[in-house]
Amino acid sequence: MPVNQVPFITLNRFEPGFREKFLGGVATLFEKTQFVGGPIVAELEAALAKISKSKYAIGCANGTDAIQIALRAVGVEKNEKVLVPDMTFWATFEAVVNVGANPITVDVNRESCHWDLETFKKAVTEFKPKAAIMVHLYGWASPDTMEIRKYAKDNGVLLIEDGAQCFGTEINGESILGSALISTTSFYPAKVLGASGDAGAIFTNDELLSQTCRILINHGRTDHYSHGLIGWNSRIGAYESLFLSLSLEHIEARLESRRQAVKYYAEALQGLPFKPVVAAAHVKENGYCAVGIIDPTKRAALIETLKKANIGYGTIYPGAMSLQAGAKGHMVGSIDYGNAHYVSQAVLNLPCFAYITKEELEYVCQTVRNHFKQ
Repeated sequence: MPVNQVPFITLNRFEPGFREKFLGGVATLFEKTQFVGGPIVAELEAALAKISKSKYAIGCANGTDAIQIALRAVGVEKNEKVLVPDMTFWATFEAVVNVGANPITVDVNRESCHWDLETFKKAVTEFKPKAAIMVHLYGWASPDTMEIRKYAKDNGVLLIEDGAQCFGTEINGESILGSALISTTSFYPAKVLGASGDAGAIFTNDELLSQTCRILINHGRTDHYSHGLIGWNSRIGAYESLFLSLSLEHIEARLESRRQAVKYYAEALQGLPFKPVVAAAHVKENGYCAVGIIDPTKRAALIETLKKANIGYGTIYPGAMSLQAGAKGHMVGSIDYGNAHYVSQAVLNLPCFAYITKEELEYVCQTVRNHFKQ
């Protein structure tokens, strides 16, 4: 049958037998009453560490908690300054405020949509922050990631890496999550590795940081009824661990499907006013988002065409952090060249999900091409 609609994302394209295997596992957990903790959590964490090439992986309740835990683990305290990108999801900004620290928004590069080294240097020199959160948006990474890491280390800035969207992403052949000082991810269902509910994880190669994270996610416990820190109740659930463990068995196929979709768009939509954006050559993206940039004055018309063709779309994200109403009263500085605001008004995301079909991709591309022929 010819394609006449494509969702922006769908979560129901599972591999044959996945549903049955998951439900069978749920029955086993139920029979053993293993609802919190247990062997399935340890199995998941070991698998996450292996695939991310990190020594330690610590599961937690969600990706926002993961950032907050990482901030606390490295020693960020009340009223200390933390740099955050002006182009990210609100959780990055929110996490800094929630640990009592003070966020400073730093603009992104208009071409890469990520931080560049020169702007990062300017922010460090001007504000002298305790820490910074580098965000790997869209399943990519900043082309300057390695240089930013080195500059942060050389200048005593603790660098946390928000990898909520970059599970499986590599730079120079290295895992982004596994090669960072400390990194985090989200397993929100829409992610490339999604759970059936909220979940997240922290990754590090530092034993002390890993131990601190484990204490923080479990009420600051140093023993069952001994509490050495003020922590959270942020334990990952057994059912989510089961779902993620089974998903990891298929993660390479899912990532490859997404990467091929992004590649298809990049090749099929060349030469149009809507310009697909892809990762730098030395960055292997994970296909989380199909990203394009269009003149902001032309975006609404293209969106209307997609709507009429029953094609889903996204604008990830539609506003800079520094312009959010909730940011007022919390920011203690910013570097703003207007790039984050421009990207937020120009970005348009096309459908991208695991096992999207060639027919669906072509329907989307033909619709976009026809729009610009009118």
